[in-house]
Amino acid sequence: MTFGDLGLDSKLILATNELGFVTPTPIQEKAIPVLLSGTKDLVGLAQTGTGKTAAFGLPLLQLVESKYKYPQALVVCPTRELCMQIVNEIELFKKFVPAMSVLAVYGGASIGTQIRELKRGVQIVVATPGRLIDLIERKAINLEKIHYVVLDEADEMLNMGFQDDIEFILQNTPNRESTWLFSATMPPEIRKVSKKYMKTPVEITVGKVNTAVKNIDHQFYVASPHHRYEALKRLIDFNPGIYGIVFTRTKADAQKIAEKLTREGYDIDALHGDLTQGQRDKVMGEFRDKTLQLLIATDVAARGIDVQGITHVINYELPDDVEVYTHRSGRTGRAGKTGVCMSIVNTREIGRIRQIERLVQVPFHKLDIPSGKDVCRKQFFSVMDTLMQTDISHGDYETYLPTLQEKFAHVTKEEVLKRVAAMEFDRFLKYYENAEDLNARDGRDRIKDSRRDGDRRDVHRDTKGRKFGGGADYTKLFVNLGTKDGFYKASFLQFILDMSELQKEVLGKVDIKEMNSWIEVNKNAANQMMRAIDGKKFKGRKIRMNPA
Repeated sequence: MTFGDLGLDSKLILATNELGFVTPTPIQEKAIPVLLSGTKDLVGLAQTGTGKTAAFGLPLLQLVESKYKYPQALVVCPTRELCMQIVNEIELFKKFVPAMSVLAVYGGASIGTQIRELKRGVQIVVATPGRLIDLIERKAINLEKIHYVVLDEADEMLNMGFQDDIEFILQNTPNRESTWLFSATMPPEIRKVSKKYMKTPVEITVGKVNTAVKNIDHQFYVASPHHRYEALKRLIDFNPGIYGIVFTRTKADAQKIAEKLTREGYDIDALHGDLTQGQRDKVMGEFRDKTLQLLIATDVAARGIDVQGITHVINYELPDDVEVYTHRSGRTGRAGKTGVCMSIVNTREIGRIRQIERLVQVPFHKLDIPSGKDVCRKQFFSVMDTLMQTDISHGDYETYLPTLQEKFAHVTKEEVLKRVAAMEFDRFLKYYENAEDLNARDGRDRIKDSRRDGDRRDVHRDTKGRKFGGGADYTKLFVNLGTKDGFYKASFLQFILDMSELQKEVLGKVDIKEMNSWIEVNKNAANQMMRAIDGKKFKGRKIRMNPA
């Protein structure tokens, strides 16, 4: 079937052809013929990324009369990002219907500008609930002549607490001819709204409700709780070219993880509820431009994000709600592409993984957290692949080839590979040189924890009143940071412990000078501290840490 078989106007077919859309997705194929009647209510159940915007956008463009300069169709969605995305897509579809106007209204932007645009005359309004209610109460928008109301991502709007707002909006559109509700899941609240405000709606389901998208590989990794951050870092390092979202439970976790990864040189930022709209727009703009490799986000902050090309979703912790897992994983594997959803769990959470697996009806694969050598090997192969794929057809390289061959005649291929590895992977090789196994296995974590607790008690006893350099259990480390870098003792200790993920009990005496410092560290923790800190950057300067 093609878009031409669905009963769409020839001008809309021209636009879809130009965009390269020939075969409709299942939700488009089922919904468009129903919606073109203009009189039938519809409930469409489909995962995000299945083409819902075209499923309702194309019928709206055909049904709405461009000769009348007032709002005839209203699309309500949960977030500013989704609002803008819907408008952008409808703008593409209406290329050959220039008289049609579509306006996005949302919070965080000038309400005065939006009111002026409404007065000029628009036919389709795409709005977030809060800003739309502001406009209704100011009598800046007239909904009396709204014939079509679309509730997009209805389950997310209800999860965000917009149920009363949705009911208020529906009550203020008394002359609507049809209501179209699209949702990824079907909680009881949505069923209640559909019964109250819709007349015998046609129900279309694409896939099974609450199931995860099939073209996503669902993986989980088992680590001790105190290794969770290190496991996250290792999974990121093991996937060069990763472009994804890391989900955390709290905004404090999102901010903390983003700050730590940024300090270690990753292109990353946090998205959470404490950001202003300007900060949020900046972060999202950088993420869409791929200036940022990863976004660390809370569930509430990530509502409605629809970014193409996301390769991975990482659950730093599992959500409490299975529906939330479905929404998180659905950020990847969109528009027919494949994706990966990884979850970091502890041994006690494996049962919950199996429970989610049954509910979303897709298999989960348990994988080992990669070793340090695995990470280095993967990174090296990635660089070599990039090297081999580099286009050399446009340069006049033949001119320099004889000179290069003469200069490097004595250099073997093996030596070149070693030098490329040294140049590209000095930091990785040092960091992962003696990397420990992060996989939690039966009984091992309890033994490790008891040993660690014993070490901490011993350190606490040994450090009382001990002079610098005393005690066989300690080693002395040098670091090229001091008071000139803006540190005082407390902030310096906090920085060292944050970077290394160690507890303060492993430290002995610290001697901080202007240009550098010396730190006593329990011998069992010294290598971990050096691996975590040596070679990183602080304010653009490379940190050096080694045995004093």
